[in-house]
Amino acid sequence: MFDISVISKGLHALSEVVSGIIVLFVSKTTIVGLSTTLTAEELAEDPHDFFANYVMHSASQLSVSFQHLAALYLISHGLIIGFLVVGLLMKKLWSYPVTMVVLATFIAYQTYQFTLGHSLWVLGVTILDAIVILLTWHEYRYIKKSEM
Repeated sequence: MFDISVISKGLHALSEVVSGIIVLFVSKTTIVGLSTTLTAEELAEDPHDFFANYVMHSASQLSVSFQHLAALYLISHGLIIGFLVVGLLMKKLWSYPVTMVVLATFIAYQTYQFTLGHSLWVLGVTILDAIVILLTWHEYRYIKKSEM
């Protein structure tokens, strides 16, 4: 379970770096156009669809400063987590406590962001981070116990 969650977190980190780079260089017009294309069919079927309306609202509210902040956050979060995932997969003892502290820090920031905007994306990432902390703690205790 630990390896699956860490690999999942690693894939998520990679997707964050790629997404951050894309967000950095894509215009708001392109993002709104893509959102419209992706949600058009669903909104035609159900104009009150929560998820489709959420995507459209988020895209239309995007500012350039928020776009740059989002890109910076995605890239930095992805690179940091990616580095830690490599340490965890290589069973480097230092990476377990560092991962837990870093993820706890991200959870604190993400919780703050969630209180401001109630983003389901932020909530999902926060829940995943909490699960990874719990599994990392369990694995760390197991490794420490087996070294004795």
